[in-house]
Amino acid sequence: MARAFTALRHRNFRLFWFGQLISLIGTWMQSIGQAWLVLVLSHNNALLLGIVGALQFLPVLILSLLGGVIADRFPKRRVLIGTQSSAMLLAFILFVLTVTHVVQIWHILVLATLLGVVNAVDMPTRQSFVVEMVGREEVMNAVALNSSLFNTARIIGPGIGGLVIGWLGVAPLFLLNGISFIAVIIGLALIRPEELLTVVRPKRGTGWRSSFIQLGEGLRYVRQAAIMLTIVLLVAAVGTFALNFNVILPLFAADILRVGASGYGVMSAVTGLGSLVAALVIAATGRKPRMNVLLISGAALAACEIGFALSRFYPLSLLLLAGIGFTTISFSATANTALQTGSPDHLRGRIMGLYVVVFAGTTPIGNLFTGGLAARWGPPISLIAGAVITAVAVVLSLRKRGQIVTPPAGGIQADVAPEASLPESLRASGEPTLSGTR
Repeated sequence: MARAFTALRHRNFRLFWFGQLISLIGTWMQSIGQAWLVLVLSHNNALLLGIVGALQFLPVLILSLLGGVIADRFPKRRVLIGTQSSAMLLAFILFVLTVTHVVQIWHILVLATLLGVVNAVDMPTRQSFVVEMVGREEVMNAVALNSSLFNTARIIGPGIGGLVIGWLGVAPLFLLNGISFIAVIIGLALIRPEELLTVVRPKRGTGWRSSFIQLGEGLRYVRQAAIMLTIVLLVAAVGTFALNFNVILPLFAADILRVGASGYGVMSAVTGLGSLVAALVIAATGRKPRMNVLLISGAALAACEIGFALSRFYPLSLLLLAGIGFTTISFSATANTALQTGSPDHLRGRIMGLYVVVFAGTTPIGNLFTGGLAARWGPPISLIAGAVITAVAVVLSLRKRGQIVTPPAGGIQADVAPEASLPESLRASGEPTLSGTR
């Protein structure tokens, strides 16, 4: 397990990682506080709760591709300081509205939408910044450590949040979340730019036309690199149809397994624990992303979800939920690393913007699919349907498993600086590749 934390030997990544740990705990605290506040203000209106969630993800679906353009066009550290500061401001505004007892549903809807806009820029920038801090060779370890970070916060944050709500109410959660952003902002400010991987940036240009041209360059690269396109399409299928089981998990707890609220809490915690174990295992063992790992993880995820949908035995259901958490992180970390290491440096932000769209931005679509089928045919049928579509996507991806991609030397576009100014890693034909299996 000592190898699980090798990326932390990089000072810049260490500062970023620990700052994110504190910030994400605050984010999860605000998440449950906001949901509770919506239910209180709306008198348990589940529809409004769903609308708030959709508004946080719709901007990610619509704007993350342009967020990737911003990530490639400007220094990522400065962009992240701006996005994290904006998210902090939104948390403080929600705190003030709540503690003064003037908060209304429309306030939460507007703030949720604005947070989605911030995330549309923050997420692709944060994803593509990892390589600049640790280099290509350790990006798999760094991505896995970020996944462990997310799932650790997912376990700790809601637990603390629940205690705070019972003790002081929801308002302090928003204050604590706002304060938690200070840690990551300080970490970003202390990062040494001279120690970051040098990246050639596209010429900035002006206006929307330039932005859309640069966006098209990233999309063309993915389309031309067959294995990259396969990964993106597979992530889209999994993100839309397999990763929305949380929407109907309460229904399984209440109506299928009949374990009540406490049982639901255990189910959520076990899923997070499985994800955390997967992240640590990948961090300790993974070096290069491989298509066979991606495909096996996707197939195992589908199998675990079908098994969970059919199970009526609570201990078995918990075991399968741990498997769902494990395979989800195994799939997402491998896909994330594959796209990062398979991207030329000057296109990485745009390609990670596409990843964010198909992985996180499809959440509203997946929620509608899962919730709609559950309302019509019941939670088990809904979960099985999504798992079957995922399995079909994995089977269709099998024919691409043996291909290896090497990013073109110096990129493929005209708006990039001349080859003479490119890093040696992009001019040499021996740039690190995405490994597959034959």
